[in-house]
Amino acid sequence: MFKFLKNKLKIFEKKLEDEVEAELKKEAKEELLLEPENKPTTPFETKQEIAKPILEKSISEEKTKIATEQKPVITEKQLQKPNRPIRAEKREREKQIDKQIEESIETELNRIVQTRKSIEEIVQPEKKPTWGISDQKLDELLWDLELILLESDVAYSVIESIKKDIKEELKHISVDRSNVGEFVGHVLKNAIAHVLQSGNLNFNEFIEKHKKPVVLMFVGVNGTGKTLSIAKMAFLLKKQGKTCVMAAGDTFRAGAIEQLEIHANNLDVKIVKHGPGADPAAVAFDAIEHAKAKHKDVVLLDTAGRMQTNCNLMDEMAKIKRVAKPDLIIFVGDALAGNDVVEQAKRFNEIVGIDGVILTKVDTDAKGGSSLSIAYTIGKPLLFIGVGQKYEDQIPFDSQWMVDNIFGKDSES
Repeated sequence: MFKFLKNKLKIFEKKLEDEVEAELKKEAKEELLLEPENKPTTPFETKQEIAKPILEKSISEEKTKIATEQKPVITEKQLQKPNRPIRAEKREREKQIDKQIEESIETELNRIVQTRKSIEEIVQPEKKPTWGISDQKLDELLWDLELILLESDVAYSVIESIKKDIKEELKHISVDRSNVGEFVGHVLKNAIAHVLQSGNLNFNEFIEKHKKPVVLMFVGVNGTGKTLSIAKMAFLLKKQGKTCVMAAGDTFRAGAIEQLEIHANNLDVKIVKHGPGADPAAVAFDAIEHAKAKHKDVVLLDTAGRMQTNCNLMDEMAKIKRVAKPDLIIFVGDALAGNDVVEQAKRFNEIVGIDGVILTKVDTDAKGGSSLSIAYTIGKPLLFIGVGQKYEDQIPFDSQWMVDNIFGKDSES
């Protein structure tokens, strides 16, 4: 599964990793050339040098100020006392004054130290700028990636989105040599995951909360596996305790009614059918009325496969939509059709409107381009993917599952 895309992305990942390594080595070499004595003064160091004499001057001035303020004043009365008591009293007073001055200076020094700490916290050293691959080299790498994705049948709009995301990631994420491989893998996975997250519809919640019967209309071209997808859907709903009715609306293709009937019998699900060539809108109407009368939960409406270029058949499908008034229109596409399935989905979306997508034959798709492209290009959620021929081989789509399969550890050759 996705073998071609997986191997090609592995090659690109190695190239990008090598380029990041080269940039980091270049940066490390430049750092070694800058000896401590030759290193340019940082703004922080400059501000420290400016602040130092200012602080020292402040301390000196503060000492003088405090000493002046604390200088004793001798009164006339004191001068009239005998000399000996005056000298003793004077010495005692001077001791007290000296002690007060020391305490005041200590308090002021503590205040200045705290001020200095505050300055240091504000004047932080500038952060070292992160490395960057040159625009020319990055463009070369992204051109290689574009060719890889084009070969994998990825739509051009999806390629542009992936390239843009990678460019942004490389500009803003810093990395060191110890985790280059992890970093590069992270960049690629993020870019791929982004294009897989288009639209959001919780299918099970929709069925649970919507008014019954819920009408699901399936559209698509011939040969995509639409009838089998309907049978797989019936199997899934039955497992969840829901009752279903199948409507054999493909009255044009020989054997289509019989094919759906076989699936209905296998799954023990009611089928409403008319004869070959009957009006498919009438079949849809009868199936919905039956579901209402019998209190069924879901109507699964099959339609004739038609090429998106056949205007008459596309108009007929629009008529079925007007009669059936489906709650969800689900496009069934073949993953092996590559970019053509994207064009099909766009055309069906223009004519009848698409609410979700089922992509079949994903298990046999070596390229994976349609899986990456279809949801992003039409802006509708990828609901289910077919990974086999059994009824249980239709699983809810999960973008993480897709990413894990593309970037699996063991790459097949």
